[in-house]
Amino acid sequence: MRVLLLEDELMLQSAIAEYLSETGYIVDAFEDGEEAYQQIKKSSYDLFIFDINTPTIDGLSLLEKLQKEKIYIPTIFISAITQIEQISKAYELGCYDYLKKPFHLKELTLHIERLLKMADIQSKSIVKLSKMYSYDFQKERLSFDGVEQELKPKQQQILHLLAANIDKIVDFDMLRHYVWNDVHVDAATIRAEMHRVRQALKEDLIVSIKGIGYKLPKGHP
Repeated sequence: MRVLLLEDELMLQSAIAEYLSETGYIVDAFEDGEEAYQQIKKSSYDLFIFDINTPTIDGLSLLEKLQKEKIYIPTIFISAITQIEQISKAYELGCYDYLKKPFHLKELTLHIERLLKMADIQSKSIVKLSKMYSYDFQKERLSFDGVEQELKPKQQQILHLLAANIDKIVDFDMLRHYVWNDVHVDAATIRAEMHRVRQALKEDLIVSIKGIGYKLPKGHP
């Protein structure tokens, strides 16, 4: 897996790059957002790790710029910033995870592994969910018989997570992490939101796993 790291604290950048390299990742590290952007235009990556406050182009602006250019790569933000507005903006822009400094390097790899479990970035861009339904991961779009179906933000996040884990159980903790940003909502709240997703769909795609979570079965008719 090839990772682009944007971090302007050089000691931390070096430590992260060295640790990830030893773990088996290929890492290109930058301290300047513009330099990182130019490299992204030339090479392909499987994962971005961005600090928020970086020279020339900050991490949030860089992700926003990439989204406008339809460059959709799973992104983890690492930052000492705690303002909820900036954290919320990171998630609105499509980041998959947020890690607050300071952190243990092992914690970062755990977040990467968790991201891979949720996002399944090695999957094809478009996945068939049923005879009529398909999901486009790059465009984050659900289609029924080729026509896009609009979903509310939380419904969209739930569908994305389920589609990225076809035939695998998505448990309540995964839903809390990905959809509710680690806020500890109770199971009843999750079930109510899942009920709204099911009502929005034209087919009964989602299977309940009692007391554990949900899944989209493989080869759903």
